[in-house]
Amino acid sequence: MNNETRPDPKKMAILIMDYQNKQIQDQAEEKREILISNAKNILSFARSKNIPVIFIEVRSRQGPPEFKPWDTEKRKASGREDLGNRDKLFEIHPEVQPLPDETVLTKRRIGPFSTTDLFDILVRLNVEYLVLLGISTGGVVLSVVRWAADIDFKLIVLTDACSDADDEVHRVLIEKVIPRQAEVITCKEFLEAFKH
Repeated sequence: MNNETRPDPKKMAILIMDYQNKQIQDQAEEKREILISNAKNILSFARSKNIPVIFIEVRSRQGPPEFKPWDTEKRKASGREDLGNRDKLFEIHPEVQPLPDETVLTKRRIGPFSTTDLFDILVRLNVEYLVLLGISTGGVVLSVVRWAADIDFKLIVLTDACSDADDEVHRVLIEKVIPRQAEVITCKEFLEAFKH
């Protein structure tokens, strides 16, 4: 990414996906600090530029959602059901907590598009570019890349803010699969593109 190809921040949203205590804990110890540090840097940048940050978290219930993706009203209500007290293990990591005015979407499946109103929010914000940070690469990141590319969002995947419990899965996806539908760069490369 360079000055000519960098997206307009006014048409961008940052998606921080499944950065929950459990998902962080499941990563190799040497990766945890890197993931959190990179996510914090991207968060600081986004907030300084007034770029919308959308947090995606997962919280499962028994059985599949009882609606189809095109059932707009039920999809909007999904993620708001009372499932009882949340275990701290499944909270968003304390180092990357959302601010009170930032959006948090609770999904019921691997990808957020089918069980939240993410699409509606992005349309309302006039977003064209999605910048993705997520755990895991083979789960939520791949799901969002596939779905979002199919509906014509432009995608940037930050390699060192994504991770998978299986390093080989991460490598193959980042090197071979995801670049077919997204620009794949490091957090440093992304931030440097906006320095001037």
